[in-house]
Amino acid sequence: MNETYGIAELAREFGVTTRTVRFYEDKGLIAPTRDGQRRIYSPRDRVRLRLIMRGKRLGLSLDEIAELIDLYDVDPSEITQLKQFIDVIRERKTILEGQKKDIEESLSEMNRLEKQCVQLLSQKQTSK
Repeated sequence: MNETYGIAELAREFGVTTRTVRFYEDKGLIAPTRDGQRRIYSPRDRVRLRLIMRGKRLGLSLDEIAELIDLYDVDPSEITQLKQFIDVIRERKTILEGQKKDIEESLSEMNRLEKQCVQLLSQKQTSK
């Protein structure tokens, strides 16, 4: 079975615009064939689009996503790709953990300042 997909179909499936799909095509991440002006996407393009979307959800850059996807062409066993993906995930987790710590510290500081301001306001209102 040689199933193919149209641009609108893939855009709808992945919740993106057709412009986004064309953008990934322009970046060389997917490569549909053409029938005149019509783009025809293969199951391989669909899988690659799924991987792109997954990478974007993880906060990866398009260059990182392209590198991971292209590793499959170099090593169809996926061993190299999986090792690289583990490294990318670990690096991304480290970044996110740092951001999480920064956010928690900011929220803690905001809570402290809010409490201080509420107390100060209360004192000023009762001293009137």
